[in-house]
Amino acid sequence: MPVGFGLPSRAGLTQNGAKESKMENETGPGKSKTFFQWATTPPQSYAIYLICLVLVWGLSFYAGTLKPKKPVGLGPPPISAPRN
Repeated sequence: MPVGFGLPSRAGLTQNGAKESKMENETGPGKSKTFFQWATTPPQSYAIYLICLVLVWGLSFYAGTLKPKKPVGLGPPPISAPRN
């Protein structure tokens, strides 16, 4: 009687050493794809979402605190309606 849990076909689950070494030596566009895959997995994606949310809030807050440049040499603004 076998002890423990056994899978019926273990040959399909073995790792291929050649594919692993090729992945480690990749350069160029493949590395950005691996970062994208890493960034879209659930724990990291939540953190990246919160970081982006804070950045957007911070940039919009900063843009809202900027004072607009006043035009030079145009004189006082026109009166829209006379006061009674």
